[in-house]
Amino acid sequence: MIYRWLADLVVVLHLCFVTFVILGGFLLRRWPKLIYVHIPVAVWGVLIEFAGWICPLTPLENSLRTRGGQSGYEGDFVTHYLIPVLYPYGLTRNIQFVLGALAFAVNLLAYFLFFRQKSRRRRVSTSS
Repeated sequence: MIYRWLADLVVVLHLCFVTFVILGGFLLRRWPKLIYVHIPVAVWGVLIEFAGWICPLTPLENSLRTRGGQSGYEGDFVTHYLIPVLYPYGLTRNIQFVLGALAFAVNLLAYFLFFRQKSRRRRVSTSS
């Protein structure tokens, strides 16, 4: 039973990681020092999609499920609602590339807005 819970925890962490990769850049406007965490995380997330690699969290989750006696996903909230977000049906290399490009584009927008705001603040403070 503990392995199943641990596997579910890995899925939740994985979903949080993916969300942070895609949307974390928007948090910089509130917490600018987060840039030091977000840049490597975003690069890793986009690189995984472009290169077609498997995130290390995926084999960890599968290993925990196997140790817990599970052969597939069934039943509860985590496996029913969160797993399809991370592992969509029919995922192909082309779709992975599009997802990577989308994550990259969203981050470009977030960083553009962040640096534009930072630039405006500097202009306002120097003109005062």
